[in-house]
Amino acid sequence: MKKKIILVLTTLIIVIQFFRPAKNTSDAEHVNTLGKAYSIPIEVKTILEKACNDCHSNNTIYPWYSNVQPIAWWLASHIKEGKQHLNFDGFLTYTPKKQDHKMDEVIEMVKEKKMPLPSYTWTHSNAKLTNEERVVLTNWASTVRKEITYKTGFIPKSN
Repeated sequence: MKKKIILVLTTLIIVIQFFRPAKNTSDAEHVNTLGKAYSIPIEVKTILEKACNDCHSNNTIYPWYSNVQPIAWWLASHIKEGKQHLNFDGFLTYTPKKQDHKMDEVIEMVKEKKMPLPSYTWTHSNAKLTNEERVVLTNWASTVRKEITYKTGFIPKSN
């Protein structure tokens, strides 16, 4: 009985390797990316690349284990959810109100240490943000909020 169970599980593991989700990569020109309208200093760009862009852009850098099922499905779901919350490559498709709200959420999530997610930093230890990096990122997001107001005329409600 144990041999049959092991055989079935082994066969199942092999079969699922042929069912892969689409990769989150794009060669398209990034016309709607946040950086086309708002400044991103190099130190912020570095932080975004190491801790944010894999789940919040249209270009994920995949680790080797992303080729193993069911891990790839889990990663694809995680990335899809991250992009639904905030996609830096689609930022300019958002209304000014939504852009402001997303930057406000960046500030909140980074200050409260809810981002990057622990499940991400387990395997990407370099994505853990220092307190200094958190300050740089939140200050930048505050600056972007001011730029949104200046460029679009949107005035956020006071909290």
